[in-house]
Amino acid sequence: MVHKGDLVVIGISVGLALGILIATLVFFGIRWWRKRAHLRRSANDSSISSPSLPIRINGFGTSTDFSASLSNSVAIHVPEYPQKSSPISLWSNYSKDRIASTSGIPQYSYKDIQKATQHFTTILGQGSFGPVYKATMHTGEVAAVKVLASNSNQGEKEFQTEVCLLGRLHHRNLVNLVGYCVDKGQRMLIYEFMRNGSLANLLYGKEERALSWEERLHIALDISHGIEYLHEGAVPPVIHRDLKSANILLDHSMGAKVADFGLSKEEVFDGRNSGLKGTYGYIDPEYISTNRFTMKSDIYSFGVIIFELITAIHPHQNLMEYVNLAAMSSDGIDEILDKRLIGECNIDEVRDLASIGHKCLHRLPRKRPSIGEVTQAILKVKQRRLAKEDTMSMTGRDLSRAVSRIADQQVELSKITSIQENV
Repeated sequence: MVHKGDLVVIGISVGLALGILIATLVFFGIRWWRKRAHLRRSANDSSISSPSLPIRINGFGTSTDFSASLSNSVAIHVPEYPQKSSPISLWSNYSKDRIASTSGIPQYSYKDIQKATQHFTTILGQGSFGPVYKATMHTGEVAAVKVLASNSNQGEKEFQTEVCLLGRLHHRNLVNLVGYCVDKGQRMLIYEFMRNGSLANLLYGKEERALSWEERLHIALDISHGIEYLHEGAVPPVIHRDLKSANILLDHSMGAKVADFGLSKEEVFDGRNSGLKGTYGYIDPEYISTNRFTMKSDIYSFGVIIFELITAIHPHQNLMEYVNLAAMSSDGIDEILDKRLIGECNIDEVRDLASIGHKCLHRLPRKRPSIGEVTQAILKVKQRRLAKEDTMSMTGRDLSRAVSRIADQQVELSKITSIQENV
């Protein structure tokens, strides 16, 4: 028979064993929980500070002038340490290595950009996405830094699109993305500096001089070359989806470049589920009715820009109503020609360009020309202009030579007369 004292010893032993087991389990449980918490924090920090899987910026109705006149510069203070964004981010699914290999665009730290912009003191433009600042990079290159608003969820997606697309798209008529920044909760895009700003600013801003007809014709040709590369040169082809005068930037020599690819999609993308995107006044009516965006939708938007170049009337100022009225007669476009061009341009060239614009705006997308056909048509207008200039130049040279010959003959005759008189 078991003694009572032995039962007490057994009970104490079992209790101690259970206590030790429970304490051990609690100890390892706490260690495991702390390790998991640490891993989650590390993952969140990585998603905030790492680069991105890229595309570009622009929302419905937004526009940006990257290179507005520096005389209108405004000083804006940016906090030394911006508030961090939510750790739940689109960036958390992509590693640094994958981003770097995907975009091929240099990444800069927040401190790099802060130094380049001199603490964000010179603002070039302002849009719904946030401000654009002038910067001088460490290489001496002047750039424009576009800062994404921290509360823009759609903007973050467009930011990724911008970097991704411009990492593989390179053409003289597309704006060049020279870097980006994902640091301290900030998203920034760094572009080449376009000295003459946006086409919209030159057409509608308070500029001292108006664009000449020759410049406008050349701008139209540059834009068509840029779109032609997107539609027919890129692999896979890209649909811009937000072509407008505010997204056409001009360099120091008035060369035009297509900008803002935040809403762009590759042609293989099925746009029926994308929702209505773009800018009022430039959106293809067929896209509005079917919710399907195609290359011919870009052609429609370019048609609107062509008439902006001719009339300097903004789409929000009933441009299409004027264009439709002008289409009723062969010389209707003469009535809505930009007053600054009257007497300064060849009206036949204006009508030729307007004819191209009308074709781009055809109600049926299948009836609209391809961008390659548009480019060739604009090029013919420009070539005819150059041919006329050459003919006029040759006529002028011939006249000058004739006058010179007459003058020489007069000198010879005077010499002969003088000799006869002496004899």
